Amino acid sequence: MMASFGHGTRRHPRSRGRTWSRTGPDRATLGIIGVICAVAGFFVLGIILGPAAIVCGWLAMGRSWSGSRPTTAVVALTLGAIDTLLAIIWLSGATTPGNGLLF
Repeated sequence: MMASFGHGTRRHPRSRGRTWSRTGPDRATLGIIGVICAVAGFFVLGIILGPAAIVCGWLAMGRSWSGSRPTTAVVALTLGAIDTLLAIIWLSGATTPGNGLLF
């Protein structure tokens, strides 16, 4: 009975599937955060929220173009890229905010 005292985890370590860190958000959460950043970026702070959506979408995709891609990750990446592009065009002065609808 005393032979295995204190040595139970040396012979049988945890399986490989359970060794990841649980401190960060998972991929689904990152995809949802990316979509929220992208949609909010169309209204305010597009130059900041657009790249944030791109990063969240890229991380939600698993930092790879191959394999299965969650829909929210692709949406976050696409909307973030459009949002960033529109913010750069707006900052360059090529167009006015609201495209002339107000005045």
